[in-house]
Amino acid sequence: MSSEYRTGREGEFTYRGHTLDELRDLELDEVAELLPARQRRTIGRGLTAQHEKLLEKVRDADPEETANDPIRTHLRDMPVLPAFVGKTFSVYNGQEFERVEVEPEMLGHYLGEFVLTRTSVEHGQAGIGATRSSKFVPLK
Repeated sequence: MSSEYRTGREGEFTYRGHTLDELRDLELDEVAELLPARQRRTIGRGLTAQHEKLLEKVRDADPEETANDPIRTHLRDMPVLPAFVGKTFSVYNGQEFERVEVEPEMLGHYLGEFVLTRTSVEHGQAGIGATRSSKFVPLK
């Protein structure tokens, strides 16, 4: 499976000197040592019951299955772990579930970083009476 993910000059994906297959074989505590400080702290303090449940669901899921029926979650604060790579998630953004396909480059980030909660605002024209200058908008 690691042959699918190619990056960098060397060809095979590595995260801090470890290949994807090596990372999958490591225990959660060993993976946590490789993650950035914020994610290391999250795992070190202990994952909640909801996080553990999601992790079990991910470990049991088949990547081909998740492509058609993604794993739905509200847990935007779940760190992306090696078990997540190749799987598809539907992450809640506050309004709807948005699809996220986890790639190896996402390791060490949070799921919520890939689903924006705010959209860009595109303002239209001001209505008549909205501003002082709009009183003089020609009717034609």
